[in-house]
Parts: sequence; C-alpha cells; structure tokens
Amino acid sequence: MIRITNSISLDPREIEETFIRASGPGGQNVNKLETAVQLRFDLGRSQSLPLPVKARLARLAGRRLTQAGILIITAERFRTQERNRQDALARLSDLIRAAAVAPKPRRPTKPTLASKRRRLDDKAKHGSLKALRTSKPGADG
Repeated sequence: MIRITNSISLDPREIEETFIRASGPGGQNVNKLETAVQLRFDLGRSQSLPLPVKARLARLAGRRLTQAGILIITAERFRTQERNRQDALARLSDLIRAAAVAPKPRRPTKPTLASKRRRLDDKAKHGSLKALRTSKPGADG
C-alpha cells in the first residue's frame, strides 16, 4: 500500500505505469530509451479514496483528467526511468493530499457601522465634487 495520509492509502494495483520516450535532455539515449513515465490512475473505479476526496481531486486535476475519469500524470523531468517513476508518484500523492483537505465553509459577514458611514461620507464627497464640475446656465457673464 502507498501511504498518502494517515487515513488514505492507495493500492499499487490501481496505478498503471507506461514508459514513453521523453523530450528534452538525455543525450544520445533520448531517441533510444523510454525514460518518461505516464502514470494512469482510474479515479472512478478507485476503492481507496472516499467520495468527497474523489470529487475534490477531479476538480484539482483539471486537464489531466480524461472524459473516462482517468487521471494521467506524465513525468519526464529526469534522465532515468526510476527517478521519473518516483516523481510521477510523488505528484499523484501531492494531488491526493491536497484533495484530502476539506475547504473551510465561508461564513458571510456584515459590514460594520463605521465602514457604512465611511462609504456614505465618501459617496457624498464624490457627489459634491461632481456637482462643482457642472457649468450653471447664465454663469458665463
């Protein structure tokens, strides 16, 4: 089991890894070896995650989530396959850890009496400035 938080652990069988050719640094090996890792995690069929975490993870995943509900993470930062595997798994863990934190509910607040008075005073001052700008008829003299 892959430990994410104290209450969430992933079954390694839910994660599918495929190796692809990486772009970027790699020297002569870049065209011969498949060092990049494409990690696939089926969010819909996962038994390891509770429903609220799945919903938040789907929102956090954004474009990395396919129409079929599969989360795809591609790691090609490093030159070795093993380090890219670790990187992809760490990124998945970080994403799930972020989704595991429930957002605090917003409590609506009311403006204070002083802020209402300040707003009305500023509004009156602004209105009087605008009134001074208007030209009165017959004042051309």
